[in-house]
Amino acid sequence: MSEIFADLHVHIGRSETGKPIKITAARTLNFANIAKECYERKGIQVVGIIDCASPYVIEDIENFLKTGEAYEIEDGGIIYKDKVCILLGSEVETSEVGRNGHKGAAHNICFFPHLKDIKGFSHEMSQHVKNITLSTQRSDLSGYDLIDLVEKYHGILIPAHVFTPHKSYYGNCVDRLEEIFKEKFNKIFAIELGLSSDTFLADTISELESKAFLTNSDAHSLPKIAREYNKLEVKDISFKEVVKALKNEEGRKIVANYGLDPKLGKYHRTYCDDCESTIETKEPVAICPKCGSNQVTFGVFDRIELIKDKKETKSPKTRPPYIYQVPLQFIPGVGAKQITKLLDHFGTEMTILHKLTKDDIESVVGEKVAEKIIKVREGNVTIQAGGGGVYGKVK
Repeated sequence: MSEIFADLHVHIGRSETGKPIKITAARTLNFANIAKECYERKGIQVVGIIDCASPYVIEDIENFLKTGEAYEIEDGGIIYKDKVCILLGSEVETSEVGRNGHKGAAHNICFFPHLKDIKGFSHEMSQHVKNITLSTQRSDLSGYDLIDLVEKYHGILIPAHVFTPHKSYYGNCVDRLEEIFKEKFNKIFAIELGLSSDTFLADTISELESKAFLTNSDAHSLPKIAREYNKLEVKDISFKEVVKALKNEEGRKIVANYGLDPKLGKYHRTYCDDCESTIETKEPVAICPKCGSNQVTFGVFDRIELIKDKKETKSPKTRPPYIYQVPLQFIPGVGAKQITKLLDHFGTEMTILHKLTKDDIESVVGEKVAEKIIKVREGNVTIQAGGGGVYGKVK
């Protein structure tokens, strides 16, 4: 067994030929660049690319395999330079009927073992979305129906960023996932927490005790890859091994979740859209106490406060630790030049964030920057909470 790092939610901005895939993502985010970034700079051994159902991306994957730098394996996944396993995924937006008959939408990340599987899934999904070439298009399916379609092509379904106010099951649709998936609820064995929540918040909801928690980046640019990630214990890097780790089977497991302090997430607290202020009241409110407006974007913390059914966090014994980490980009006073110097000298961001001593860092970027990185690593910082689409800040 070996321990590896995995980020299972990375977008593609454009195809190799410049065709748009995820409109809000960077143009430099393409299949080949993601593989190289994980290999050369991030130190990520398993990456889930979740726009692979686009025919343009499928074409890119086929060309990428022809280069000889990557190959498919029987246990699922594409191996790049024998060091990085790429899981072929698709983010699907489902249409739900939720609270009080309210129509909502939720995002799901679906992974498939082989290129032929996601090709079949793409072909069938083209009947349920208006434009299969673009990422995360609204489908006419509910999660209840989608999971059958995913399993038809040997895939797995993971509800994405489940608490965010837009496009998530808890945030936008229902109080309980079981209301959506009904008798298929046991087929959901993992959920993605999202940047604005953590294990301690999620484990106040009893139905999640049996589900594995994932912390992923939802990266829309190359530098954002691995701002959140997971440490897995597996035999090798493959689709099959990752699934076993998520199910806690045969000695495979999630060893730790590395994530932002949820205050850094851009939807942690309720936000007033009129007076543009974050609302940090003790009790969740739907009216801004500063200006009286009801035009507010409800925060993840506040949403969980409303729907939790446990008075305090009580995690199952198998729950791995949630380790707060702040990516280098989030640390004030650590600029792009210093980050490049550190990466050139030490290799990957994983090494810098978790393994180096203060003296190691100081030798490359000086005492002041080294002190800031170590302070953040040790949690000796104050964080201003984010909300309404604005990230929190380290002070």
